[in-house]
Amino acid sequence: MHILLIASGFNSLTQRVHAELRDRGHTVPVELALPGRSLSEAVHRHAPRLVIAPMLRTAIPREVWASYPCFVVHPGPLGDRGPSSLDWAIQEGAEDWGVTVLQAVEEMDAGDVWATAACTLSPLAKSDLYRNEIADAALSAVLLAVERFASGTHTPLSQSTARTRPYLDQSARRIDWQEDDTATVLRKLRAADSQPGVLDALFGEEWYLHGGHPEDTLRGVPGEPLATRTGALCRATKDGAVWIPELRRRRVPGQPPTFKLPAVSALGSRLPPLPELGAPLFPADGRRTWSDIEYREEDGVGHLSFSFPGGAMSTSQCRRLLDAYEEVRARPTSVLVLGGRRDFFSNGIHLNVIEAADDPAAESWANINAIDDLVEAVMTTDDKLVVAAVPGNAAAGGVMLALAADEVWCRGGAVLNPHYRLMGLYGSEYWTCTLPRRVGAATAARLMHEAFPVSATGALCLGLVDRVVECGADGFAAEVRLLAARLATAPATRARIERKKAEQANTGPLEVFRERELARMRRTFDDPDSSYHALRRAFVRKEKPSRTPLHLSGPAAVPEAEDIS
Repeated sequence: MHILLIASGFNSLTQRVHAELRDRGHTVPVELALPGRSLSEAVHRHAPRLVIAPMLRTAIPREVWASYPCFVVHPGPLGDRGPSSLDWAIQEGAEDWGVTVLQAVEEMDAGDVWATAACTLSPLAKSDLYRNEIADAALSAVLLAVERFASGTHTPLSQSTARTRPYLDQSARRIDWQEDDTATVLRKLRAADSQPGVLDALFGEEWYLHGGHPEDTLRGVPGEPLATRTGALCRATKDGAVWIPELRRRRVPGQPPTFKLPAVSALGSRLPPLPELGAPLFPADGRRTWSDIEYREEDGVGHLSFSFPGGAMSTSQCRRLLDAYEEVRARPTSVLVLGGRRDFFSNGIHLNVIEAADDPAAESWANINAIDDLVEAVMTTDDKLVVAAVPGNAAAGGVMLALAADEVWCRGGAVLNPHYRLMGLYGSEYWTCTLPRRVGAATAARLMHEAFPVSATGALCLGLVDRVVECGADGFAAEVRLLAARLATAPATRARIERKKAEQANTGPLEVFRERELARMRRTFDDPDSSYHALRRAFVRKEKPSRTPLHLSGPAAVPEAEDIS
C-alpha cells in the first residue's frame, strides 16, 4: 500500500515504523507537522490509501481524517487517553502497560480501536522504554492494524470506557528532597527522561534534571551534592543517593534555547569542590553504584558494556572506553563482546558537547579522532574475536564502531542509521573500509545517499549485521551471553582467530582510509560556512525545519558508487 506517515518529528518510533513497513513492500513517504506548513495540503498531495501517525503532538485536522483513514499510535493501553500516558505510568510505578492504534476523530484518543498490544514496564527511564518495550508493542499493533485494514473485512472496536489523564506538568514532577525516598526520586526522574526533565534548583539557579541511577553507598543531607563521576552529579536523598548524568539550564526569555550537557560540564564554575569518584570497571557483587562502562567475564568470554546518555560519545567518553578496551583486551579470553545490555549502542560523536565548546571546530576534530582511535583498536585486535552486541538503535559513527568488530549481533527491535549526510558530514570511523567490505560499494553508496533508517532484519539481508537476536530488550544480554559462550567453545573459533591474525598481517595499512576520511572532515570542520555547523546547531537546539526533508517526503535518485567512495 501507499502509506503516509505524519509525525511531529522523525523520531525513533517513526523511524522504526518507516523501516518495518518498507521491509514489507509498502511505499512510505513521511510528512512532518510543522509550524506554518499545511498538513492537509501535504496529505492531499500524497493521496495515500492510509495515514499513520506514530508520534504526533498535535491533532490531525478534520479535513484530513474526514478524507483519509488515519491511524494514531497512542502509548497507552485500551481505554487510556491523554498527552502524558507513559509519563504517568512510570511515575506511578506501573508494571503492565500497552500501546493502542486507534482511528483519528474529533476528540483526541477517542476513535475506534484497530489494534492493541501489551507490554511490561521495567523500572527504567522513559526514553529507554519508549525505544524498546513501547516501540516493540507499537510495531506489533501497527502491523496488525495495517493487516486488518488491508483485509477490508475487519470492524474496529468502539471505545466504551476511558480514562483521560491531564498533562503531567512540573508541579506534579517536582522532587521534595526532604520527603521523597530514593525510589520516588528515581520514578520522577525516569518519567521525565529525556523530555521535559525535572525542574529543580541547584546553586541558586533553575535546572532541568535528566536521567537518574541509584547509589546505595553514599549518604548526605537530602538534596545536597555529594560527589561527581565521569561528568555525572550525585545528590543525596533521605535514604540514599542518586546519580544525575545530565542537566539543562532553564531558558531565559529572549535567550537561545538551552540543551542537555553532562552535569559537571553544565554547571562549570558554579560547582563547588566535590570528590571525583572513579568509575569501577569491574563491578562489585551486591553493590548498587552507577558506572557507564563495566566489564565482566563469564564462560571464558569478556563482556565490555557501555551506556552513554542518548548514545552520543564525547571525546572524553571515547577515550575512557578506549582505555577500558585496551585493558580488557589483554585478558586471556578468545571472545570479547563490546556493547550495551539494552537501549542505544552508539550514535557517534557528541554534538551537544561540541556545540557547548569554546571552539566547536576544534572539539569536533578532537571527538572524531577519539572515536577513530577506538574503532582502530577494535579493528586491529588480532588475538580474539570481537563481537559488537547492538541492543538498540545506532547511527552514524556508532554503526561504524559496530562494523569494526568481527561479528555484529543486533536485537530484532534495533534501528540502524548508517549514514552521515543529514548532518552535513562525509564521515570517518573507517567507514570507507568497513561498509563497502560488508555490503558492497553500490549498496554502501545507496545507504549513504538515501539516509533512511534500516531495520535489524533489513540490516541482516544487506549483510550489515551477522545475526538478529529476536527477544525483548530485557532478554538481550542473556541471549548474547549464551551465544558468546557457544562461540568461545566452538572448534572453529581458534582457527578463525589464527586466520584473522594472518589476514591482518597481509592487509594494507588502515591509515590510508583514516587520512582520506579525516581530510574531508577537517575541511568541513574548519569552514565556518559549512552546512555541518548550522545543522549541528539546529539539531542540538531542537529547531524545527522549515519543511519536511525531501528524502523523506518523496523519492530521490541514487548516486553511482564512485560519488562517495
